[in-house]
Amino acid sequence: MKEDKFDELGPLFVKLVEIVARLRGPGGCPWDQKQTPETLKKYVLEEAYEVFEAIGEEPPLAVCEEIGDLLFLLIFIAYLYEEKGEFELAHVLKLCAEKMIRRHPHVFGENALSNPEEVVAQWQKIKEKEAKDKGKKSSVLGDLPKALPALQRAFRLGERASRVGFDWEKPEELFPKLEEEIREIKEAIAQKDEKSLKEEIGDLLFTVANLSRKLGINPEEALRHSNEKFETRFRSMESHFKEKGKRLKEVSLKEMDAVWEELKK
Repeated sequence: MKEDKFDELGPLFVKLVEIVARLRGPGGCPWDQKQTPETLKKYVLEEAYEVFEAIGEEPPLAVCEEIGDLLFLLIFIAYLYEEKGEFELAHVLKLCAEKMIRRHPHVFGENALSNPEEVVAQWQKIKEKEAKDKGKKSSVLGDLPKALPALQRAFRLGERASRVGFDWEKPEELFPKLEEEIREIKEAIAQKDEKSLKEEIGDLLFTVANLSRKLGINPEEALRHSNEKFETRFRSMESHFKEKGKRLKEVSLKEMDAVWEELKK
């Protein structure tokens, strides 16, 4: 980034903060004035997912807009804490900058590293030291947010466990595990054991997430693609019968299967 670009960033960032202050201040927006960090939590996830969806699928300008929405929301939440005197936005920026410098000694210090694997190992050691300094129990698994989509969290848990060698060597080694989980699901169904069935379904999904990881595929993205594919085909099938004056409830499964197979081709 050119030096003159840095000069532009300061005033633009301040302008966003001023907009938040205006919205929250006298004569501002009634909706914005009612918000708290708790009421805005759900929007953080929504905006983050919109950024996620835009990347790689939308034009760069759309990605730019979605990043702006998320950035503004984060500034808004930080401002709410500043209003209550709990911390200031400047403190957020200061802590973030200090953390990034501390976790990149190979860039900002003299500890040269030559590959991404070394960087990840060093990052983990630094995080462990930070946790210890704060009196927290450190773990290789870290503190993955429980609000993450469960499939993505399973992927990341397996990824982190693999850093210490707790992993299958080859993807093929998971096939017996998949067969075992499917067998246990069948047993739970036969025994009409709802609690066990729920647990075994979870174990199967966890195994699938790890198989995906071993194959270099993010299971969350793979499932998202399959969801979209299913939705597109189903809507097309729906339109097909609608054009014939039929509702899906009036169509047999055999007829739907025939159209579905055509759509797959």
